[in-house]
Amino acid sequence: MNRLKTAATYLLLGAIALVMLFPLLWLLSTALKSSTENVFSFPPQLIPQAPTLSNFITVWQQHPFGRYLFNSTLVAVLTVGFNLLFCALAAYPLARLDFRGRDAIFATIVSTIMIPFQIVMIPLYVLTVQLGLRNTYLGIIFPSLASAFGIFLLRQAFQGVPKELEEAGRIDGCSELGIWWHIMVPAVRPALITLAIFVFIGAWSDFLWPLIVIDRPEFYTLPLGVATLAGQFSLDWRLIAAGSIISILPVMILFVFLQRYIIPSDSSSGVKG
Repeated sequence: MNRLKTAATYLLLGAIALVMLFPLLWLLSTALKSSTENVFSFPPQLIPQAPTLSNFITVWQQHPFGRYLFNSTLVAVLTVGFNLLFCALAAYPLARLDFRGRDAIFATIVSTIMIPFQIVMIPLYVLTVQLGLRNTYLGIIFPSLASAFGIFLLRQAFQGVPKELEEAGRIDGCSELGIWWHIMVPAVRPALITLAIFVFIGAWSDFLWPLIVIDRPEFYTLPLGVATLAGQFSLDWRLIAAGSIISILPVMILFVFLQRYIIPSDSSSGVKG
């Protein structure tokens, strides 16, 4: 009976996984189809008759996807770096230091999560233009230098670190900045990696803000580059699918390599020597 229940559970989970993966499989199938195959054939043909990589080669040769890939990588890496630094610096005093107005400041920061980006989009654009950041990499990452979600996540993580570690650091003569860097930051590494993954995915897939602040093709990120395929190739879905696969592949690789770090860890193991 237990084996039957286990088999049924795995069968159900497999079916759910297949449903979730079907759009990705269909995208890959479309990207691998040759020009002689009908993308919208009925019944749908998931496995291409003659799989080919020509669509990927065409997209890469006829469009500057190497430049788009570089732009997206640079923007995503810088966004992650600034987020981890600023959010960790903001979260530490909100979690571990006692000062007047701390809870009110934290409540105000968290409340900004409920404000849609579309409301602040125009003021952000005006400020970006006034600062001379239009058509620059810094202009793309400007609204994402820090996030309320990141501050909230790291504050909760910092609060879970035993106070004995902090007190031991003070006894050893560490300053507040030294405690933050040598003790607190290593202790919340899983939360930092989790935040890095979320920020990277958000920066990598962001379409609206780069579309607003960038109008020079040499600064296009991959989402903007994929969008240009529709006009350049007159809605050739094979090439659009190939470009989409190129754009999501780095995110999938990043998640595969970092997912093992997104686990609770013993805070005492995070002390840097």
